[in-house]
Amino acid sequence: MKFPALSRRSPARRATLRAATGITLFAAIALAFPAWAQKNYPSKPVKLVVGFPPGGSNDIVARIITPALSEILGAQVIVDNRAGASGILAAGQVAKSVPDGYTLMLSSASPLVIAPHTLGKLPFDVNRDFLAINTVGLTPEAVAVGPNTSVKSFKELIELSKTQDVTISSSGNGGLPHLTIELLKQASKGRIIHVAYKGAGPAITDTLAGHVNAVTMDLTALIPFIRDGRLKPLAVTSDKRVDFLPQVPTVQEEGLPSFSAVNWLGIFAPAGTPKSIIDQLHAAIEKVMANPQVRAQLTTAAVIPNTSASPQAFQAFVAQENKRWARVVTDSGAKSD
Repeated sequence: MKFPALSRRSPARRATLRAATGITLFAAIALAFPAWAQKNYPSKPVKLVVGFPPGGSNDIVARIITPALSEILGAQVIVDNRAGASGILAAGQVAKSVPDGYTLMLSSASPLVIAPHTLGKLPFDVNRDFLAINTVGLTPEAVAVGPNTSVKSFKELIELSKTQDVTISSSGNGGLPHLTIELLKQASKGRIIHVAYKGAGPAITDTLAGHVNAVTMDLTALIPFIRDGRLKPLAVTSDKRVDFLPQVPTVQEEGLPSFSAVNWLGIFAPAGTPKSIIDQLHAAIEKVMANPQVRAQLTTAAVIPNTSASPQAFQAFVAQENKRWARVVTDSGAKSD
């Protein structure tokens, strides 16, 4: 079927030209908008999602860094607590968020690189659905005992485990403290029994009461009890001693060479977030972590300030952690509740 030719001056031709011009202009605006949005990022508040309730280590760190991050970015950064399923619920929601830099997540190791192996299928894949931006801190696990124990050192605890069962409590099945205990069991060849509690509070309470021999947990949860003398720290699980507990040896010093189990906290964006925004956020976090006041607050909370050299370096580290803890879970048979 042939269409009639249009005269250059015909109303129909002019209408066609106007429509074509409008479509072209709209397409140009649509193509330019992402670049404009990236150049002007951030132009509204940024949500920093935390998958745990207020008061935990993830929340404490988020609230320490957000005032300085807001100032550097020139836009408010709001902590958004979305507690549930030990951080997994929040991670699943953030993975499906619009990748525009306005929904970020602060997470520790357990939800992203441990839970996928202790729980099985999850609503996200850490290597596929997230872009790592930067780390903000590290916190080693600590092995501590209550006030009524006769054990005076980590070496004594391990020696005891060669002759009898030694019970070590944690805040629950499947998290980093649990897997640290499994690593201790593997490395020491001792009769170490993991005792899981529903949260840090009950685990610490029963350790103080002498119902279990020891407790292993993030230093952030244990530090108040260590500072007031109710818990005695036997060792930390980092590669070297921590500045805020310089008298406490590492597990490596106490006879288990190469042993390391450190929790990390970092900031992530949904996959697809523009590289320019990721790089801008990485640089902003570097400035935040160089702030003496921020560093002092983190140290008080038993968190070692730490950043990655680049987003790519952090992404590679997360991939390595994912493989490492997969092996630990497979070897130990550890599972979450």
